[in-house]
Amino acid sequence: MKKNRRFLKYYVFALSLTLALCAYPLFMGIKAAYRSAKLGAVPVEEYPKYVIPYAPIGISVLIFVLLMPFFLRLVRKRSSLYVSILSLAVFWFAERMFETKVLVSTTETVPLESWQMSLCYVSPEQFRTRTWEAVDVLLGGYSPAFKIHFYIISAVLILSLLNALYGFGRIALTGETGRKKALILQSVSSGLFLGLCILACFTAFFRTGEMTVSALSAVLMSVFFVVFGVTAGIFAGSFLIGKGPRISVLLPSAVAAITALLMYVGEMCLLSGNLYRFGEGVLFEGIPGIVVAPIDILVILLAGAITALIFRMINKPSNQKDEWRKTL
Repeated sequence: MKKNRRFLKYYVFALSLTLALCAYPLFMGIKAAYRSAKLGAVPVEEYPKYVIPYAPIGISVLIFVLLMPFFLRLVRKRSSLYVSILSLAVFWFAERMFETKVLVSTTETVPLESWQMSLCYVSPEQFRTRTWEAVDVLLGGYSPAFKIHFYIISAVLILSLLNALYGFGRIALTGETGRKKALILQSVSSGLFLGLCILACFTAFFRTGEMTVSALSAVLMSVFFVVFGVTAGIFAGSFLIGKGPRISVLLPSAVAAITALLMYVGEMCLLSGNLYRFGEGVLFEGIPGIVVAPIDILVILLAGAITALIFRMINKPSNQKDEWRKTL
């Protein structure tokens, strides 16, 4: 009975928190869908910034927080796996509905997915006044490949947020605390990553459309990539606690580095095989044949290294420090 009351209190808290986080994205989605249905297309001056992917993300997360009692109480076994798969499926369906059914009216009427692509280059305000040059790689035509990084970001946000919310829900319901440290770090990393996503929505990290970005933009983009990778790594590592140092440390680290690398792949798809450059000189120039620069490789490795350090500390037995160090 005590555990039931504790879980109920947590469930009310988790649902309230989710509603607060998702209120604005859901409002944006409803507004865009309504205006598109009423007028035939959303006027560009009324377009709520970044309806996709954040409205579909909000829909997916809210639905599965509402369903938390069902999965934790009735499904139990492999509930995390089911929630992960189903939440991504709900996101995909909602995302495609917004991309193809909501139209935006600029100089012509275009699907939302085409308009969204322009916002990846520069902020919405700068887009209206930007003078494009014929040689600019950003002038490439629309390609659905640009959405690779959108979808990866969305998946990491959905999985990390639900992992933290469901993880603490399981603790409230069962009293098991084996994953508690990892879940706390998951909450911190996913919250920080969400904050960076929101900042990017309204600033596009202060990019101007040029391939070589400012120092501020370079720092923010690097931090974004690192936090992105670490958040994915913590998600993977939170299920591997106590599995041995090689699995519980090295595997999450690899997930973090690969996730950061995939973000660069998505950026290359967006920029017609190019990458933003964080400065000038050998450290910032693309390596022939692989496009990425030495600084980009350092960012990818940093995501993996931070994740490895996190799980090295979490998985280290307090009374077996020397033995643990030898096995690693």
